[in-house]
Amino acid sequence: MKVAPGVGNVAVCDIPVPEPGPGQVKVRVHAAGLCGTDLHIYKDEFRSWPPVVLGHEVAGEIVELGEGVQELTPGLRVTTETYFSYCGACRYCRAGNVNLCLERRSIGSAVNGGFTSYLIVPARNIHALPENVDFRAGALTEPLACVVHATLTTPTVAPGDVAVIAGPGAIGLLTLQVVKAAGATAVVLGTDVDAQRLALAQALGADHVVNVQRSDPVALIRALTEGGLGADVVYECAGAGAAAQQLLTLVRRRGRYVQVGLFGKPVAWDLDQLVYKELTATGSNASTPPSWLRAIELMRTGKVQTAPLITHTYPVTEWEKGFATFEERTGVKTLFTPAD
Repeated sequence: MKVAPGVGNVAVCDIPVPEPGPGQVKVRVHAAGLCGTDLHIYKDEFRSWPPVVLGHEVAGEIVELGEGVQELTPGLRVTTETYFSYCGACRYCRAGNVNLCLERRSIGSAVNGGFTSYLIVPARNIHALPENVDFRAGALTEPLACVVHATLTTPTVAPGDVAVIAGPGAIGLLTLQVVKAAGATAVVLGTDVDAQRLALAQALGADHVVNVQRSDPVALIRALTEGGLGADVVYECAGAGAAAQQLLTLVRRRGRYVQVGLFGKPVAWDLDQLVYKELTATGSNASTPPSWLRAIELMRTGKVQTAPLITHTYPVTEWEKGFATFEERTGVKTLFTPAD
């Protein structure tokens, strides 16, 4: 739980077991993913409303229904969208872009999230897990929905494209799988510390992987593209300023630059390249309801695999170990499980 504003101020706490109100459901958490946003909240780089339980990547089973909830049943294996509330009346909500609502409040930052035993969410947020997706894999539905929103809601990739993905963390490896499912040739970039992640990228279908500290990817990208002009689309998934700058050199003129990762602070970026190359640059904020439906379908059909990304699992009481694996980049995806 984030117990107070400021850097740190995270602790294990006992809290009352919550009860669902009208239109809500109570979910027993089986697995919850650690996200970069949780680390940004720990460092006070992302807004939160303490005291609040962290965690917004959740899978579990429904154990209780609030008044008026009829379409769901206890025992159902589920995952959940993250928006606990939004205004429903602004131009963004009316257009279906609830992720941009200025009044949006999400689990794990404004309302108690999934690093606990029981979670309360609106019934409208619930999605049943496919039979072939277990709780651990299902906890990664949320980051996959974010990637789907970044890559497909605003169309950024097409069959035959050459796509470059910088950063073979969980988001980068999900982006890899989505662009491969879309019919693109995928090149994944990493550094010395990413050796195991780059190997996993290759196992998940990357056409090429490059350690940028050992090899310059420029020649490869030229060889892969018509006339050596450069990649059709590049995805910054590392949240690293150096990666962002490198991608600007790899993308072709009139190509597409997509910012998926979070830097957590301002970075130096050569915006003149947007002019010289006439680039289309897009970003994405979290997910939208349609992106969840597409994410679950990608998991159901096996076009995207989330289970291979899970490298560490800890009881939530050992949250410090989980946060350390994230900062040290010693794994890919860390999950927490309830202590009881």
